[in-house]
Amino acid sequence: MISKMVEKKISMELLKRLKGVTKKRPQTVINHILKYGYITTEDMQKEYGYEHPPRAARDVREEGIPLETFRVKNTEGRSIAAYRFGDLSKIRKDQLGGRKVFSKQFKDDLINEIGCKCSLCLECYENRYLQVDHRIPYEISGDARSVGRNVKDYMLLCGSCNRAKSWSCEHCLNWNEEQSEIICHTYYWAEPEAYNHIALHEIRRIDIVWQSHEIEIYERLKQRAYLDSVSIPDYVKNIINKHLLKS
Repeated sequence: MISKMVEKKISMELLKRLKGVTKKRPQTVINHILKYGYITTEDMQKEYGYEHPPRAARDVREEGIPLETFRVKNTEGRSIAAYRFGDLSKIRKDQLGGRKVFSKQFKDDLINEIGCKCSLCLECYENRYLQVDHRIPYEISGDARSVGRNVKDYMLLCGSCNRAKSWSCEHCLNWNEEQSEIICHTYYWAEPEAYNHIALHEIRRIDIVWQSHEIEIYERLKQRAYLDSVSIPDYVKNIINKHLLKS
């Protein structure tokens, strides 16, 4: 059964494409929207057990199906996110079936190109802790440019940076409206070596990780920041500022 809200703007061809999604989580979200017109984060958590609803919505977008986010009240009267189909004429046919799996060889080629390190925080990690990621989000560029996959279109990310990138991208106006690859190419998360914005805001960012013997330095830094009643990032900025003023 399809809700009348969805039925008005869907053709049999589009319905066939929607029904053609076979992965369980995006299929569940799609079927719920087809039946009720939209799905809320509360529906995803309580009815289907998805503890991270934005990830489930992202799964649908990764299948090339446009979703738009809006706000509704939950059963307790709080404002929560809900998702419905966007302009279905913009279904990305090249993305139907979802993103392709990266082979071990491709990851090895990427490591040979940039080293066994995170492309954002620049820390070295064991191979198993690094994840291959599209520089331009898959939801915007798909794998259309990657027939033969150029390693320069990809990056290696540690789990922490990958989560930070996902959250930032999913809350970016370009992600939700423009879907412009050109804008993404000037984005920190795609080109950390040369960028001019983060989620369309004029921001500059440095990620610093302390490992093994460096942890002792971090603890001393933390203690000094505490004694000065400032956050660790502000304490580091103060040190850098004083150093630059002396030079």
